[in-house]
Amino acid sequence: MKKIRTHIWEHKGAYFIAVMALVISTSLDMLSPQLTKRIIDDVIGQRNLTILPYLLGGILLVGVGRMIFMYVKEYTFDVTAAKIAGNMRKDIFAHIQGLSAEFFDRNNTGELMARVKDDIDRIWDAIGFVGMLLIEVVIHVSLVLFCMFTLSWKLALIPLVVMAFCGMLAIFLEKKLDKIYEEISEENAKLNTVCEENLGGVRTVKAFAREKHEIQKFLSHNERYFELNMQQSRMFVKYHPYFTLVTKLLPLVMLLCGGYLVLQSEMTLGDLGAFIQYSMNIVWPMEMLGWLTNSFSSAVASNKKIKKIYKETADIKEKAHPTVINDVKGKITFKNVDFERSNSRILKDISFTVEPGKTLGIMGATGSGKSSIIHLLQRLYDCNEGEILMDDVNIKDLSFEQLRGNISVVMQDVFLFSDTIKDNIKLGKADTITDEMVKTASYRAQAGSFIEKLESGYDTVIGERGVGLSGGQKQRISIARALSKGNPILIMDDSTSALDMETEKEIQETLNSLQGTTKIIIGHRVSAVRHADEIIFLKDGEIAERGTHETLLKEKGLYYETYMAQYGAFIQGTEDIT
Repeated sequence: MKKIRTHIWEHKGAYFIAVMALVISTSLDMLSPQLTKRIIDDVIGQRNLTILPYLLGGILLVGVGRMIFMYVKEYTFDVTAAKIAGNMRKDIFAHIQGLSAEFFDRNNTGELMARVKDDIDRIWDAIGFVGMLLIEVVIHVSLVLFCMFTLSWKLALIPLVVMAFCGMLAIFLEKKLDKIYEEISEENAKLNTVCEENLGGVRTVKAFAREKHEIQKFLSHNERYFELNMQQSRMFVKYHPYFTLVTKLLPLVMLLCGGYLVLQSEMTLGDLGAFIQYSMNIVWPMEMLGWLTNSFSSAVASNKKIKKIYKETADIKEKAHPTVINDVKGKITFKNVDFERSNSRILKDISFTVEPGKTLGIMGATGSGKSSIIHLLQRLYDCNEGEILMDDVNIKDLSFEQLRGNISVVMQDVFLFSDTIKDNIKLGKADTITDEMVKTASYRAQAGSFIEKLESGYDTVIGERGVGLSGGQKQRISIARALSKGNPILIMDDSTSALDMETEKEIQETLNSLQGTTKIIIGHRVSAVRHADEIIFLKDGEIAERGTHETLLKEKGLYYETYMAQYGAFIQGTEDIT
């Protein structure tokens, strides 16, 4: 993780220009009371009207100069902070993308969204507008106090003591707010999660008439979020009046004490006028301290949350110098593979070999470990024992790009992006897949006919996660996406479950025609795997049976029982007819 100061250092030139503009604009602001002093003492007191036009012109030039340099200051701070925030957002998103699947298993989407968006925004404020004001407060106060001490060191002691009091109060307030902001950040993440889950699964919510329950769940988090923000407000409101009281009393005290010094001839009336202006100038930094402390505390809390994300490291890493297979044939080998997660055994002693161009069928009850085999092959997780080979090379020795780039996967849970159908099919190889290849793959996946009936055809923009399409249509687009890649390995993870028998049969014929492609087909239906060169049947994470369709039926074991459960009634009906 790049520290914030590293990001700032990379833009040191822009920040230098911004700070110099800030110093110049603040210095010009210090000239106005000096010009006022001259007007009071020389023009009014000594009736020297000849210098009045020059003094008025000076006030005008000071105003114009401040306008120019304040614009440069604010524009440079805003642009630079926006660039840094953009880079930080890009870096944390890239870091999250590089983390292993295990990280996403234990962190919800809403929390990660809060880190990438809300927390970066708070840091953006801190290194931009809020940071600019903090620097300006320091420089402004320093210059004002210097000018005050040059006029009257006795009178200058009053604002110095007041500023020390306000500074200590601001530090105290920051410490009080720090813990509250951490809790606000956490609750914001939970609120995002509830929102994201409910809006994403709104059809499920409505199908089970859970609207009231989900609204109540949202309200409970919303009330907690509200209460935390009220705690912040109560804390801020409790101490902010002290800042306001001080800023209102200071000019009055300065006027009374300064008037006494004028009567004692220790300072001129012009000095007092300038001093009153300076005291008014020092008021706004005191008023801002509470708000700046509030915003800065928020940014500090957000930075702590982001640091926690950066402390996460990928469990699955590729080698610094991976092996390169020049021409991937598609041979897959599992050798005595064991896999455990959270001290729970998922796979045990799994061994099989799929030769290039051959087909392996995998069946088993839900939770038997079928999908875990696919996850291990893609290195979303690593096995605890044994090894997995592609073309006789351990997949741990391959780069992610070569390993995953040669595998096309049709997942059980179809995910489609909010984009055109064409771009969804081209996903991963948009630069190499032509429109003609998209069309061919769509027809081979039995999707071309319904796609072309849509108003915009392949340019139809589908909704979030494919909303508006049926389950079967989404599966067919997902199959077309895999076929369009032309990769040497094709994995079908129960990817025809939403299709009717006729469409499934046509897709099976398409798969059988892929002579040079190694296929792993996971299914609950016997029809999905019956033509495989070898079928393995998993039970409790172990291979209970293996063989071809015919040999497994003869064994009359688990595969046979599944077959009879699915086709027994039909077979019995046929026997009754005969």
